[in-house]
Order: sequence, then C-alpha cells, then structure tokens
Amino acid sequence: MAEDGSDRGSTSKGNGGLSSMDSMESHRWVFQDEENSEIDYEDNGDDDGDDFTLQNDMDSEDEDSLYQKLIRTGPRIDSFGVEALEVPGAHRSEYEDASLGKSIFLVFQTLGVVFGDVGTSPLYTFSVMFSRAPIETNADIIGALSLVLYTLILIPLIKYILIVLLANDDGEGGTFALYSLICRHAKISLLPNQLTSDTRISSFRLKVPSAELERSLKIKEHLENSLTMKKLVLVLVLAGTSMVIADGVVTPAMSVISAVRGLKVAFPAVEQDHVVMISVAYLIILFSVQKYGTSKVGLVIGPALFIWFCSLGGIGIYNLVKHDSSVVKAFNPIHIYYYFKRDSTKAWYSLGGCLLCATGSEAMFADLCYFPVRTIQITFVFLVLPCLMLGYMGQAAYLMDNYGDPQQAFFSSIPDGAFWGVFLIANFAALIASRTMTTATFSCIKQSSAIGCFPRLKIVHTSRKFMGQIYIPVINWFLMASAVLLVCCIASTNEIGNAYGIAEIGVMMMTTFLVTLVMLLIWQINIITVIIFSFFFLGMELLFLSSVLSGIGDGSWIILVFSIVVFLIMCIWNYGSKLKYETEVKKKMSMDVLRQLGCNLGTVRTPGIGLLYNELVKGVPAIFGHFLTTLPAVHSMIIFVCIKYVPVPVVPQNERFLFRRVCSKGYHIFRCIARYGYKDVRKENHQIFEQLLIESLEKFIRREAQERQLESDGDDDDSDFENDPSRVLVGPNGSVYFGVPEGGNVINQYHLPQPPPMEATTSEASGHTDPELSLENELAFLHKAKESGVVYLMGHGDIRAKKESWFIKKLVINYFYAFMRKNCRRGIATLSVPHTHLIQVAMTYMV
Repeated sequence: MAEDGSDRGSTSKGNGGLSSMDSMESHRWVFQDEENSEIDYEDNGDDDGDDFTLQNDMDSEDEDSLYQKLIRTGPRIDSFGVEALEVPGAHRSEYEDASLGKSIFLVFQTLGVVFGDVGTSPLYTFSVMFSRAPIETNADIIGALSLVLYTLILIPLIKYILIVLLANDDGEGGTFALYSLICRHAKISLLPNQLTSDTRISSFRLKVPSAELERSLKIKEHLENSLTMKKLVLVLVLAGTSMVIADGVVTPAMSVISAVRGLKVAFPAVEQDHVVMISVAYLIILFSVQKYGTSKVGLVIGPALFIWFCSLGGIGIYNLVKHDSSVVKAFNPIHIYYYFKRDSTKAWYSLGGCLLCATGSEAMFADLCYFPVRTIQITFVFLVLPCLMLGYMGQAAYLMDNYGDPQQAFFSSIPDGAFWGVFLIANFAALIASRTMTTATFSCIKQSSAIGCFPRLKIVHTSRKFMGQIYIPVINWFLMASAVLLVCCIASTNEIGNAYGIAEIGVMMMTTFLVTLVMLLIWQINIITVIIFSFFFLGMELLFLSSVLSGIGDGSWIILVFSIVVFLIMCIWNYGSKLKYETEVKKKMSMDVLRQLGCNLGTVRTPGIGLLYNELVKGVPAIFGHFLTTLPAVHSMIIFVCIKYVPVPVVPQNERFLFRRVCSKGYHIFRCIARYGYKDVRKENHQIFEQLLIESLEKFIRREAQERQLESDGDDDDSDFENDPSRVLVGPNGSVYFGVPEGGNVINQYHLPQPPPMEATTSEASGHTDPELSLENELAFLHKAKESGVVYLMGHGDIRAKKESWFIKKLVINYFYAFMRKNCRRGIATLSVPHTHLIQVAMTYMV
C-alpha cells in the first residue's frame, strides 16, 4: 500500500509488511545505497531532529530522482532540539528582590527617564487648548479642566499604567515588543526563518491556549493562514513605530520652546526670535549629552524631576488656596457634558490641545525596558498623577480670578518670589522630557532593526549592568537636526503642539490595536471586556485624531510628512530584506552537488576553520558555491554561521548556539545558528565569539558521540527492522511504499540507478582515511583546524530587479533599497571582523 511521504502516523499491518511505525521520537529514516553506506540529509522541514525525513532530498527539490531504499536509524543528532532545553529557569529580571534602598533609587531614576515627558505637559496644555478654544466664561475653564483631568485618568492611568504595561514582553515595551509577543504565539512573521527549537528558549514563556477557549485558537489560525492579516499587522506596527520616531523629534521641540517662553512673563520685551535661539542652544546641549547613557544621566536628573513634581503640586495648592478652590468640582464629569453642550465645535477643537496632557504615555511603555513595571506603576499613581492634577487645578484656579494671558497660564500662576527658581527647574525638566522620548526612540529602532524592519546602525551599549540602555549616534544627530529645523520653521507653540498631537495619537491607536490582539490571543480574557476596551479607547482616540487633523494646515503637516517618510523607509527595507532572503532560499545549493564533489568539495582543503556568514537557517547558501568556483582552496572545516534574531527579549548564553552536521562526518561541514533576542546587544569581539562558537561545537560533537553510543548499545529493534525482508521505497512524487517484496511490480517499474561513487571521506590535508572518525580523532581535527586559524568568509548578496519588472519595483529595489544597503552599517563592522581574517565575495541576484 502507498502512503504519502508527509504522513507521520502509524500504518496498519500488511502482508509481509511493517507491523507499525512507532517510536517517532526515537528513530528517523535515511536513504541507503546498495553498498549499505548511509547517506545523511539535512532536514529542510520543521528543523526538528526528531521527525521523519521521507523526502528524496530536502535541500534540492529534484523530482526526477528514482526510488531508493530507506532504512530506519536513530534520531538525527544535532543541537537544534537539545541545547534549547538546557536552561530550565526563565530569564530573571534585573530588578527582582530589590531592597528598599534600591527601590527608592529606582523611583528617582524612573522620574528622570520615564516621566519627564508627561511631567512637563502643564507647561503647554492649557496654552494650546485656549488658543484653539478661547475662554468666554469661567464655566469654560471648569469644563476644560474636567476634560484634562479625565483624559489623565483614562489614558495614562487606566489604559497605560493598569493595562498596556501588563502586555510587556518580558520587561520590554513598545510597538515592536508587542509585535514580537504576538509573533511568538502566532506564526505571523513574514520572514520564513522560524525554527521549532526557537520555541524552547527559556525566555519564550508561552501560554498554551486552553482547549475550551476556541476563540483564541480560531484567531490564531486566521492570523497564520491569512497573508493579508500578516501584512496588515506589520503595516500597523511600522506605522506606530514611525510615529514614535516622529514623537522623538517633536517632543524636544515642544518641551524646550514652551519652557524658554517663560522669559516673556518676566521680560515682556523678549522677542520670539530670542526664544528660538535659546531653544536651539538647549537642543544642541541636550543631544550632546545623550551619549552618556540613561543610568548615568538618570541618576543626576532624577532628583531634579522630583523637585519639579513637588513644585507642580506646591504651586497648585498655593493657587487653589489663594484664588478659587471651587475648581475641584471639575472632578464631576457632568461639566464635560456642559462644556460640549455650550459650544460643541469649540469644545471639539480644544480636544487637540487637551490630548497634550497625556503626552509621554507611550514613552512610559516604550521605556519600560529600563525599569520594572511595579516601580513605574507605583511612582505614577502616588507621585506623578497627584502632582499633575494639582498643577492643572492650580492653573485653572488662577485663570478663574485673572484671565490674563492664557498662553502663559503656567508661568503667570507662579508666585513672584518663586518665579526664577521654578523657571530654572522647568527648563531643566524640559530638557529631561526631551530625553525621555529620545531613549524610547532608541529602543524602538533597536527592536525594529533586530527583526529586519530598519537599516542596520551602530548601537552603543551605555551600561555594563543594564542591557537595554543603548545609544544610537546616527539617530541621535538625526533627531537633533530635525528638532532644530522644526523649531526654526514652526516657532509657534500652537502649531508645534498640533504636530505633537498627531504623532502622539497615531502611536496610541496602534498600541490599542496590538493590545487588543494580545487580549484575544494571549490573555484570553472575556470577549465583553475586550470589546469594551477596544471600542472605548479606539473611539476616544479617533475623536482626538479628528480634532488634531482639523489643524493640520497650519504647519503641523510637516511632522506627518516626516512620519510617512520614516514609514516608507521601514517598508522598503523590510520588503527588500524579505525579497533578498526568499531569493537566497530559492537559489540555495543542492546537496546533490556537494555529494558529487565529494569530501574535498572539488578543490583543495587547507587546514583552518572557515566561518561562512549567511542568513539561511536551512540549506547550503548559493554563495558557498561561488566561493568554491572562485577560491583555489577552502578550509578543512566549514561552518555556515547564521546570526538570527528571535522574537524574545534575551537569549541566555547557554542557549545561544545551535549546531547541525551538514553531510557526513568526512566533509567537516557544520551549520551554526547564533540566536539573539531583540534586546540583546552583541558586545563580544571576534575572538570571544570564535571561542564561544568552537566550545559549543566541541560540546555538540561530544553529545553526538554519546547519543550514537547509546543508540548502538540499546536499540535492538533496529536490527530486527533491517533484517526484515520487506522493502520501504520512496517514489519521485514523494509517495512511500510499504511492504513491497523485492522484485515486486512497483520496483520493476523503475530502474534503481547505481549511486555515484563517493570520494575519499576526508581531505588530503587532514591525513585521515577512516570515514567514521572516532570522537578523539574528530576533536583533534577540530583543535588542529582551530590552531591553523579562523577565517571569515563574507558573501555580499545584492539584489537587482529584472528588466521585465514593474517600474515601481525597479525604483524601490535598484535605487531606494540599494542606497540604504550601501549606506547602512556593514556586516563586517557589526561582527567586528578583522580585515586580516576576511575573505569577501560578491553575488547579485535578479529578482
């Protein structure tokens, strides 16, 4: 009877056939030629070494090959499914079991890094609100204050502090952290480089959907089977990230110019040009000290932000006592209804300014990698939120008695004796707020670059203790130039504030959508709760969005154009990277070619180790064939190294490397996959990397020998199976035939060709002649190759659009993507490869 080659179930007992196919986890199928020499094939399926391999050649889809005899052996011995299980404990947080002193220290750092943006919002919120909707009566002030208070409660507190922060990816926040979290639970990543063993990383922390919650399974199935949904999720993530980067431009501009504008209260003669010049100087200083790192700067500015929040609360209490304490009635939400009822159009316009009180909410989530969730929650609830509310209530109380200049509501409400002290601390707080969104931008770009959605850039690790604290020089200076340009072109705080709202509301909406997916797919909570969350917050954010878009013609469109440009850069890079990877998968070298070349690979094998870097996790890269035809000799040991980022924040060092043997032992060719999380920063130099890799390879070889020894000692069933007179055959179409006697009709239909003669199993340079090298001999061979030196074989694979391609594709691939690849950070610099140990070969693919 015939069975499909992909079938993995049991077979019924036939006449003279196999009784069963059992022990799927203990055995595998390999081909054997008529001389009984085993031919080992590299799996191209699930990459799980415990599965059956029933195809003729997993790396070359050759449908012309005829039947070959299958034998059953032990499991494929590799580390793709073993080393991932070595660390039983999940990744521990850096802040677990923190002492009281450490907790207080973290609170001060949190103030300086996370809450700077939202903490400076009182400088400009009422200013922008009342410029869009002028004050007519005291009832307007109460209504506007009520709107601000409940925006603070609904967005920063309820949405972010109580809900969104819980959707963190093992301590990581931001749009790409949410995307990686979703990718771990549903296979929606568009790059086809996932491995089954990746799910066994100790920091994966998967929650298996319960059997009774079919909704989660249906959503997962729909996401995995719909290419449109995969693209939609990725587009929304890229759009949200582009808004975060735009936020990193407009936050420094808005915070600094609002703080410097306070000079006009003390010196009415100060012109707007003077404010712009001072703001530009502040911005240059701000971005110049960014390189000193978050922990170092946060230690200094944390106490300053503490003084700032205390000042906000103190000034608010002072104004409530001195002017009009009746503003506390704004906590009654009925005043929001009255506010819209009196003049709904004016109230709707004021929403764009009201949104600014919630700026920095996304920064709290994106900067989550620096601090524990509990510290951020406690600091916001017991310090930040009360001080912000008191600050807004104090400004409203001042305006109730004296309309004055609502454009300077904050600085006008400061007591005369404390003005200069508060002015200085406000300017310092504005600089700190600018850093908050800048660090969030660094985190988002690092995460997006790790999964192939942003060009490679130089990343500086600013802390030896905290891995998430990074600095990206190119982005830092790019943000500085953009912020300076924005301040010089749009000097009005009202226009910059509207641009601020566009960037902020865009990323808020993307976060709402992704958290809704997390609720459905991972948390598996009640569907009513999910509907309430998504509809309520999306509806509110759409209302805010309509308000800020109404003022887009006043110059704030610049930030929208900036976001679109960044979004297109990310889309083009992702599209080009995906196209390049898929082309390399299609063009990969056939295993038949390697076997025909023999163990010498058709050239001379010289002592040494060659590390061939490529992006493939399966198959032999086509660039290797280019090396064979270009170089007069290749190294006695070849290791295909793939640097792969997996959707987890951190990969423990003991789970970093996975190995698999390519071809038989005599070839001395291995595959190595070095896995990193999107939070990992590769700090090791090439010597340390080589040492770790070779030590892991030696460990793999020892484990392989132990497994084969156990297999040969304890597997008595194999001999019974091999002595069975029945045949197991596989046809050109992949069908497997069981229980066919030798000489039967099926075999007579095809001629079994004699396999090509195998060459010597080792290179002449190695001096070995035994194809079944002992453990000692192979380890000695490895050590000798290591002593001879390690050489890096780098293949530059470029892509060009075919002549018959569409004009848009030619424009994107041949110009935009090629320009970015030419100017991004090269793999040599990323890997810290010395030029003296480097061999490069270029190859161009037509796509």
